[in-house]
Amino acid sequence: MSDIINPTAGGDSRPAGKALTGHTGSGTAPETRGRTSIADSVVEKIAGMATREVPGIHSLGSGMARTLGAVTDKVPGGKPSVSRGVKVEVGERQAAVDLDVVVEYGVAIVDIAGEVRNSVITAVERMTGLEVVEVNITVDDVHLPDEEDEEEGESRVQ
Repeated sequence: MSDIINPTAGGDSRPAGKALTGHTGSGTAPETRGRTSIADSVVEKIAGMATREVPGIHSLGSGMARTLGAVTDKVPGGKPSVSRGVKVEVGERQAAVDLDVVVEYGVAIVDIAGEVRNSVITAVERMTGLEVVEVNITVDDVHLPDEEDEEEGESRVQ
């Protein structure tokens, strides 16, 4: 690697293994030129999509967030929010994720929580390079087979 210091070359007295910072130019590796910042909203979308891909997850968001989301989704031009029910904290190298989910009736909540954690950690770490330090899951509701979805139900107001 060109950014590792060799104490025997050129008389540099810094210990080997310390990365140089601030170097630019044609002699440095492209991945070390500049800084990449990832917005919280990007990680929220990735975590939201990874959660929805897990079988047994009915929806995301607490009761009020789902209700408000269903109304906003019906407004002309409104789009469903992929990040509804997802909150993240993103640092320089790490991220923490909080999820509010609704599960399908009959699924083992402990098992599905493990699957969601695995899915979210894998997706976020693969796509962003951030280390996911925790994924906290709150199960807000259980969707029963005979319940109508708020999103699919007919609105009382027209």
